[in-house]
Amino acid sequence: MSKKNRNKPAADAEKEQVAPSRDSGISVKRFGLTYLGLMGAFFILISFKPIQNVIDLNGVYTTGVVLATSKVLGIAGIPCLHQGSIISLPSIALDIKFGCNGLEAVMIYSVAVIAFPSSWRNKLLGVVAGFVVIQVVNILRIAALAYSGIHFRRLFDYIHIYVAQGMMIAVSLGVFFLYLHYARNDTRAAS
Repeated sequence: MSKKNRNKPAADAEKEQVAPSRDSGISVKRFGLTYLGLMGAFFILISFKPIQNVIDLNGVYTTGVVLATSKVLGIAGIPCLHQGSIISLPSIALDIKFGCNGLEAVMIYSVAVIAFPSSWRNKLLGVVAGFVVIQVVNILRIAALAYSGIHFRRLFDYIHIYVAQGMMIAVSLGVFFLYLHYARNDTRAAS
C-alpha cells in the first residue's frame, strides 16, 4: 500500500469528525419552523383581542416592569411617580409600551431556547435564567433612560432609539449564545 493510500482513510476519518452529522439532532430547518410557529403563537397570545379581554399579558407585564423600574429609580434617588404604563419624572414622562417593556426580548430569547433541541430541564432552566437576566438588564436600561431624560434631554431620543432598543436585542442574543454553550456542554457531559 502506498503512502498516498494509507493517508486516505485517516483523511476521511478527519472529514467525518469535522462535518456535522445528520444524526446530531440539530436541524436548522426544524429549528426555524419551530421558532416561527412559536413566535406567531406568542404574538397571538399577547395581541389577540378575545384573549386580551380575558387577560392582558402585555399590560400585566408592563405594570410589573414599571413598578420595578420605579423602585430602582427611588433607590437611585430619582423622584418618580408611576401609574399604569407611565413613569413620571421631574422633567419627562416615560410611557413603557411593548418593545420597551422587555417582553419582546424575552419572547425572542425564550422561543429560541424552546425551539433548540435540548432536554426539557435545560429549556426550563434556560428560559427562567434568561428571563431574569434580560429583565434585570431591561429595568436598569429603563432607569438609565430615565436618568438620560432628566440630565441629557437633548440626547434622550438618540439614546433611546439608537442605543437602548438595539441593546435589548443584543442582550437577548448574547444570553442565547450563553444558553447554547451551556446546553452543548450539558449534552456532552451526559454522553
